[in-house]
Amino acid sequence: MIEDILINVTPFETRVAIVEQGAVQELHVERSIQRGHVGNIYLGRVNRVLPGMQSAFVDIGLERAAFLHIADLRENRQERTQGQAITPIEKILFEGQTLMVQVIKDPLGTKGARLSSQISLAGRMLVHLPHDPHIGISQKIESQEERKRLKQQLTALLPEDSHGGFILRTQAEGATDEELASDAGYLLKLWQGIQLAARQQGVPSLLHQDLTLAERVLRDIVTPNTGKILVDSRSTKAAMTEWAQIYTPALTERIQHYSGERPLFDTANVDEEIARALSRRVDLKSGGYLIVDQTEALTTVDVNTGSFIGGRNFDDTVFKTNLEAARAIARQLRLRNLGGIIIIDFIDMDDPAHRDMVLQELQKSLLRDRTRMTINGYTQLGLVEMTRKRTRDSLAHQLCEPCPVCEARGTVRTARTICYEILREILREARQFDPKEFRIVASQSVIDLLLEEESQHMAMLGDFVTKPISMEVEPVYPQEKYDIILL
Repeated sequence: MIEDILINVTPFETRVAIVEQGAVQELHVERSIQRGHVGNIYLGRVNRVLPGMQSAFVDIGLERAAFLHIADLRENRQERTQGQAITPIEKILFEGQTLMVQVIKDPLGTKGARLSSQISLAGRMLVHLPHDPHIGISQKIESQEERKRLKQQLTALLPEDSHGGFILRTQAEGATDEELASDAGYLLKLWQGIQLAARQQGVPSLLHQDLTLAERVLRDIVTPNTGKILVDSRSTKAAMTEWAQIYTPALTERIQHYSGERPLFDTANVDEEIARALSRRVDLKSGGYLIVDQTEALTTVDVNTGSFIGGRNFDDTVFKTNLEAARAIARQLRLRNLGGIIIIDFIDMDDPAHRDMVLQELQKSLLRDRTRMTINGYTQLGLVEMTRKRTRDSLAHQLCEPCPVCEARGTVRTARTICYEILREILREARQFDPKEFRIVASQSVIDLLLEEESQHMAMLGDFVTKPISMEVEPVYPQEKYDIILL
């Protein structure tokens, strides 16, 4: 199916939407003051080595120290590949050591960025591995003849004095000698520049910054199924065209400037789709719905029949709802950029064949996802367990923040709960102090309850503490906030 790419550019933000048959399939957002760090290469300093965790914290100049696990050390990978005994991290790194590292995961929540000392530089057709002298091929290139041809082709094109290795990306399938040679030359030259910067710059410092979101679209997102690439900024369109002419000339004609009267994203209702992607509830066309909840540890997706009553029988209704949900879930994972552990609670199905068909539909729908994932099938509780690689914040984490009223709990204490808390607080204060009067300052809902349904308890409390109790409404106070003033 042909998919179009819409790129909306403003001075403060770039947004990318991938649209297929009028429906938004993916969303990417990059803000100028919150640009991601994945792919960036830094010269860092080891702050701390933790033998108990077999990890280290490295200062790369960001707000928080970045995290480097032994599994992401180049030396460790080489030992594992060769079947050698693993050297502990404390014998490889030491505090104060200068180290070239690459960010493989952006800072997420309270966690710092995750690092690797195995540097990789991505091009359009190739990925250069300066420290890993071998040629690999993407598993998505299934033809054995094509894999063999590409490997021989690239080996013949590389300069004799070149070091390191390459991975042929999926986009390399059917590539010409000229395209591969151009990509390899660009990456080798880029690595030379990074090495030069490492010798000249201090610690910590940024040695290489990954491409902008608009340029990464051309490198990572465009596929043979991509139709038009519409950009509503002339300068960004010019920059993308210039980049494409050097590295991917075949894409140049697809990049077009959008100058319509309606905003570009309005043509595909992208802003409405963003609003829906931030909601817990996702309605299905049949009348069923999904409930999507993100937590620190995992994401859960609950499937419900809702108003869908089906046709023949209950089993058939459940089966059809789950099939539709499987397709919708695959789209929502891409749209919201959900990662980590994902648990899906499909509606219980008694027929094993139905269970297998729903799982197959989910796997089929996930094939279009560019992000690496694993599906572990049904657990003993009948839940589908899967993982999806997480490198950047989800859409919700990018565009939202924890609610200051409920402090991200998702609920607030009732007005009656706050009333009783106030009454207990006055009792405590009366035992310690001897004011002339107690004044309660609280929200409208709490004061109304104290004056009406809880008025008898208020009178009893006043008699008990032998002091007058007055009340004052503070309109800006949320329901849980209150003050007790001693006069």
